[in-house]
Amino acid sequence: MSDASTADLRTCPGLPLGDREQPVFAEPWQAQAFAMVLQLHQRGLFTWPEWAAALTEQIRRAQAAGDADLGDTYYRHWLAALEALVAAKGATTDAELTRYAQAWDHAADRTPHGQPIVLQAADFDGPPHAAQ
Repeated sequence: MSDASTADLRTCPGLPLGDREQPVFAEPWQAQAFAMVLQLHQRGLFTWPEWAAALTEQIRRAQAAGDADLGDTYYRHWLAALEALVAAKGATTDAELTRYAQAWDHAADRTPHGQPIVLQAADFDGPPHAAQ
């Protein structure tokens, strides 16, 4: 990670960092959400101060709603902030985010435990019909 990226990461409230000031992830999806933010920032969708403000606001709202802040919800806030920011920037809509979340649920339902979830066109059509 470049020095500029490392400096930027220090502005993220509560970011879990390891021994070398690098982010720590408990699950693969957390690293993927993290990487999406970095890529969208690098491509110019938002500035780093905009990202830090969106994340701060998301965490503030969650805590006001009762999040106990035990450290296990941090990347859920990260993802929620990302979704809100890309919608605010016009890169997607709430409807499109919902469409993909539902498709992901459909794909997860048909995927055997332990296997990677892969979206297919049929996942966007709704839940599969019950087996006869």
